Amino acid sequence: MTAKKSDGTVGKALDLLDKVAEIGRPVRFSELLAESEHPKATLYRLLQTLTNQGMLGYDSERQVYSMGVRLVRLAHAAWQQSSLAPIARPLLDQLSLKLGETIHLGQLDHGQVLYVDKRNPAAPLNMFSDAGKIGPGYCTGIGKAMLAFLPQEQRDRLVQQQSYHKYTNSTLTSAQALCEELIEIRAQQVAFDREEHEPNIICIAAPILSSAKRVYGGLSITTSTSRYSLAELEKFKPDLLETAKQIGLLAESWHFPETNS
Repeated sequence: MTAKKSDGTVGKALDLLDKVAEIGRPVRFSELLAESEHPKATLYRLLQTLTNQGMLGYDSERQVYSMGVRLVRLAHAAWQQSSLAPIARPLLDQLSLKLGETIHLGQLDHGQVLYVDKRNPAAPLNMFSDAGKIGPGYCTGIGKAMLAFLPQEQRDRLVQQQSYHKYTNSTLTSAQALCEELIEIRAQQVAFDREEHEPNIICIAAPILSSAKRVYGGLSITTSTSRYSLAELEKFKPDLLETAKQIGLLAESWHFPETNS
């Protein structure tokens, strides 16, 4: 838990919320203390404040903290106001029904992919990406599609911030390799995941742009190498680009908030 010094108590409290969310289950004080940079008294005070404000819940019998109901309300409001999901929902349903493949909708979150919605086919694939999860930007089709169309200064900064962890033998492992591919993506208008994040999982993805080419998010059609080859994904390109275009038009009319880079 490492809040920026300039963020003060608010930053510390938000980092603590992030930590509880990251653990993904009710957590004891002792577990948080073991990983905290704060003294015991400071950590306890932060937890008390977050609990009093409804941002965390506390089960006195089990002596564990969990995400609070106030966060659920705030998350729902954020989903309605700042997420592409409510706007794109009918178009995702239409695309999924037509193609019978997994559809992902994502937005950028500090250079990573925040999956905000997903449509599964009748026989869904077992994969990492579900709505609400964060995925890497440099080795997912949807992440690369969004990065490719950012303004150069922003794009260069986020490229340098990627972790370049090698998930598979196909994962891009350097900023130079990613920059070279982003040039190709801008020319082709689409990006591909070539089993870069998960074995056997491939996709074709496109950015969701405003009329001024501002990046709102990204859209991908995901499948398995047991169903299609990478070359065969090209047949999805017209439907993908048209759907991304329509979502962009809807988002623009909704006066969508600035992208969180």
